[in-house]
Amino acid sequence: MEYVTNPFPDAGALDDFWRRAWGGPQPANYGQVLGRSLAHLGAMDGDRMIGFVNIAWDGGVHAFILDTAVDAAYRRRGTASELVRRAAELARERGATWLHVDFEPHLEGFYRACGFGPTAAGLMRLSP
Repeated sequence: MEYVTNPFPDAGALDDFWRRAWGGPQPANYGQVLGRSLAHLGAMDGDRMIGFVNIAWDGGVHAFILDTAVDAAYRRRGTASELVRRAAELARERGATWLHVDFEPHLEGFYRACGFGPTAAGLMRLSP
C-alpha cells in the first residue's frame, strides 16, 4: 500500500472508490472541492484507491478533516488512522495550527484514538 498526497483521482476512479467506501455516488463537483482544499491524501493498492481523506482549510490557521473513508474490503487494518495521522502532519507542515473534525457519535472512539480532544461545537442544517 502507498499513501499519496494530492492524487487528484479522475471522476470515474473517485466515484468507484466513493461507492465502495460510502455505498453511494460521490458528491457533485467534488473535483472542485479538492481544488480548494489544503490537500487530500489517498491510500493506494496499486492503481486502486482504497482510502481517502480531504483536508479543507480556512486559508489561515484552521484545517478540517473531511470525508475520511476506507474501501469496505480494506477496513480494520489501520488505514484510516494512518490517513488521519498523515493529514495532521501535512496540515502542520502547511501552516495550520488547529485541526478540526466533526463526526457521528459512533466514530468518537476512532477520532479520540487519533488524538482529537473533545470540544463544544454547533451545527446548522441548511438544506433538507
